Amino acid sequence: MAIDAGTIPPSTADALAQAASPQAIAEYRRKLKEYQEARAAFDEEAGAYWAAISEKRKGRNAKRRERQPITLADYVLTQPPVYTGPKRPVSPEPEEEKPPRKPLPVVADFLKAAADHFQFVPQRPSSEVEFKRAYARYAQAAGLTREQAIRVYSFETGGNGNYDMQSGLSASRPGSRAISTAIGYNQLLTTNSVELLAEQGHEFIKELTARAATLSGAPRRAMDHKLAVLKKMVAFTRTVPDTWSEHEKLANTPQGWAVHAMVLDIDVGPMLQTHKLLTSVHFARAKGYNRPLTAAELEMMNLTGDGTGLDMVTMPQAMREQVPTSNFFQRGGYERNPVAIRHNTVAKLLAVTDERMDFNSSKPGAKELAAAF
Repeated sequence: MAIDAGTIPPSTADALAQAASPQAIAEYRRKLKEYQEARAAFDEEAGAYWAAISEKRKGRNAKRRERQPITLADYVLTQPPVYTGPKRPVSPEPEEEKPPRKPLPVVADFLKAAADHFQFVPQRPSSEVEFKRAYARYAQAAGLTREQAIRVYSFETGGNGNYDMQSGLSASRPGSRAISTAIGYNQLLTTNSVELLAEQGHEFIKELTARAATLSGAPRRAMDHKLAVLKKMVAFTRTVPDTWSEHEKLANTPQGWAVHAMVLDIDVGPMLQTHKLLTSVHFARAKGYNRPLTAAELEMMNLTGDGTGLDMVTMPQAMREQVPTSNFFQRGGYERNPVAIRHNTVAKLLAVTDERMDFNSSKPGAKELAAAF
């Protein structure tokens, strides 16, 4: 039957207009099959490669426990396979829209959570330089070197980051979105804040108690309130086993967001930023590595985790030139890391880290932090 287009309801007319021809659908299915076969072959090859990476890592860990030397044979020395097959074809038929991803929490959410769950508002600095001075004083007293603090700051923030800078957000880019919960000079995640309070909270409480003893009047009352809140937060972070995965679960709750708000506090924030790096320094020392870590080496531990980072740090230069960076990542993390892919050996990754630190150290924020030391 012939149908008068003017009599078709708009929704039906849209559906007919969007309907793909049988030929287009057949071509799509042919290309999809071709893609799926190529992808399956690649995934089999890549799966074997990343399984070998995992087995070699387990072997190195076992040798370290037995205090046996690590050699080139303990690493996968080939680069990961790269998919070169056809791209996934675009369906000619309209697809259902995916629900938008839940946005990441931002500074305003952390502050609201602190007020709601702990009746606390972080004491913000009167200026950026005030926070930098507080950080420099605490970092230096705790054992970080000037070079480590400034160069890691330069790498993590691009040399111009503020104490409340969140990854992905920029005042100079209207409409920018947070790409993680990382905040501040050393870009702490919510999980970092939870873990640091769980493991180092007693040190923070001891430090603030000593400061409170020197105060009186309104400043003393404010510090006493901050101490009471800090103790509650530390108790909260210790309600689960001391593992990253358990701390991550807490960090994704409103109470975990509230803990993260402490990164913005003029007293507690510098402690959190400092101990994020200091735990790596202490870890290396506890493992018998007594030479001072360069800023690039410290950044490797900061980025990949202490155990994995130390694996790179303790490697002789000749081995660094040959060992692929893939040995220090899970597959998903590596494939999302264009820097590790482009600079695909340990030596190249450390070199590009140093280059970025050199370049960003000349920027105003880095120079201001250097002056604070």
